[in-house]
Parts: sequence; C-alpha cells; structure tokens
Amino acid sequence: MTDFQNEKELIRGFYSALDTAGPTDIPAVMARYVAPDALWRGFHPFNELTGPEAVATTFWEPLRRALCRLQRRQDVFMAGRNEIDGFRSTWVVSMGHLMGLFDAPWLGIAPTGKMAFLRYCEFNRVEDGRITETAMYFDIPHLMMQAGLQPFPPQTAAHLVQPGPMTHDGLLYDAQPDAEGTATLAAINAMISDLGQWQLDLPLEEELARTWHDDMIWWGPAGIGASYTIERYAKQHSAPFRAAFTDRSETRHTCRMAEGHYGGFFGWPNFTARHVGGFMGFPGSDKLGEMRVIDIYRRDGDKLAENWIFIDLLHFWKGLGVDILARMAEVPRT
Repeated sequence: MTDFQNEKELIRGFYSALDTAGPTDIPAVMARYVAPDALWRGFHPFNELTGPEAVATTFWEPLRRALCRLQRRQDVFMAGRNEIDGFRSTWVVSMGHLMGLFDAPWLGIAPTGKMAFLRYCEFNRVEDGRITETAMYFDIPHLMMQAGLQPFPPQTAAHLVQPGPMTHDGLLYDAQPDAEGTATLAAINAMISDLGQWQLDLPLEEELARTWHDDMIWWGPAGIGASYTIERYAKQHSAPFRAAFTDRSETRHTCRMAEGHYGGFFGWPNFTARHVGGFMGFPGSDKLGEMRVIDIYRRDGDKLAENWIFIDLLHFWKGLGVDILARMAEVPRT
C-alpha cells in the first residue's frame, strides 16, 4: 500500500480549521496551510487566484458570510499520485456539498433564508507539508436553482441534490491496496481512450458499454442533469452533446489519479469544441468553447459505475457571449 496518510491528515486538518473559523479568521487559517505562491483555480467568476490571502478574501469570506453555519458534507475523500506528471506529485481530493443557511447575497444571488447546498470538488496538491496548487470547482447554477432562479432552459435529465456513492464507501481515510487504485485508473483511461475523442465506429450505446456498467449513473451539473442507465445517459446527454459540437480538441488534464475504487481528473480546460448545434436550449454559435471539468468515478469490477461531473458552464457560456451570472443577478426570485 502506498502511504498518503500525511497528505490526507494535512487536508483533514485544513478542513477542520477552515470550517470552524469565523470569516475574519479564514486568512490566518489559509496562511497556515497554503503556500504563499499557491495557485488556486476556481469556476467563473473567480478563475485563477494566487496565494492564500487572495483566496480567503475573494472566495471563502464572502461565501461563508452568505452560507451561515456552513457544514462540509463529504462523499468522497481520496489521495493519489498524478499520472499526468509521471506520478511525481501527490494530490488529495474531496467531493461533496457545502451546506449552510443562505442568509446573505452571494454573486448577486438573493438569499432564501433556507438550507442551501453548493456542490463542490477540490483537488489539492501537497508538497513539503503545504498546499501548493488547488482546483476548487463548484456548481453555482445548482445553487441558483435552489434560490428559485432558472439560469438555463429545462434540462434533459434530472436536477437533484446529488447523493454520494451507492456503496457509501467513498471516504478513504485509510490507506488502500495499490492494485485497486491501478485498476481504477486503468478503467478511467480505457473510458478516455474509447469515448474521449468520439472516434470509435460503434453505435453509441455499444461504445459506452465497453467501459460502463449498464446501470451506470452520470451525476451531471445543473443545466444538464443526472442520468441513470446507459440508454438514458446516451439519450439525455451523450448523444445531444456530440451532436452539438465538432472540432473537439484532445483531452488535456492537469491531474489524473486514483485510489481504491475511486479516481478522477481535472483540466483547465479539459478540452475545447466548436458549438455548431443547439445545446442546453441555446442555438448553435459556431464558436469554440472551453470546458473546465472535474470528473470523479467509482469503479465496480472492471467497469465504471458512477460518475460525478463538475463543468464550468458559466465560463463556457460567457465565452460564447451569454453571461448567465449577470442575467441571474438581475432576475427576481420566483
């Protein structure tokens, strides 16, 4: 077993300190755990920030003032070495929801005074006892919808507060057998090879069945939604997505790793593609769009069973000339 326990304990300590700190104490907590020149990548409108002070004051303090009594509700926690840099760097991954009472405005979204859940997934690179690089992706449109807004036309799939793994075993606080992580990474890479470039000369459902269980669940972002079974995933997302885009670039990941039966990746962006057909209720534009994505997977046997997806749809649509966040900030809650 490869030992990532020191890195895991660092991140668990960081979360404990961060989640219990008052808003004005967050900069000091960040400075204790995060390197001074650390790079932080977050979804639009935050984008890239450098250093703990900038992250604390730009992202965490406003969020904590908006979502009062915040709880971190983790569904997946794991660590591993990054295949993209030859397995040299170590990353710790956390996925779940940040839940709080939505009591103050955030990003122009009016508060509800009710519970609200911000879906998140965070990759942290750990070196010499400090966090040196972070990808913190979060589903802002999902929060908008909880606040009574409709940032997108009706979704093709289901909009949910998404549960964690069906097996309830995603919190890998202890070391895991190396062979399991190797098998998970192999399953993810097989999926990327088969599906990532849309090049196999097979019917879509047969193509998907090579690397996915038939009862797969694709937990997609707000604006697209969640799908259950290969047949419904193909109908509700994969086929419409492929029909809407051409000129897809190669997949570009910053980190790809696995531990136990779980693994995932992120890119900045993962790929670009030309929007030629209707997608998510918007007409084609013939423009290239960037997809910033995190994918987290659960493997069962030699195939993938569940997939949680975070896509920066606010950045994607803004690049195509549609500023969803600005629109929603001006719309009264229904």
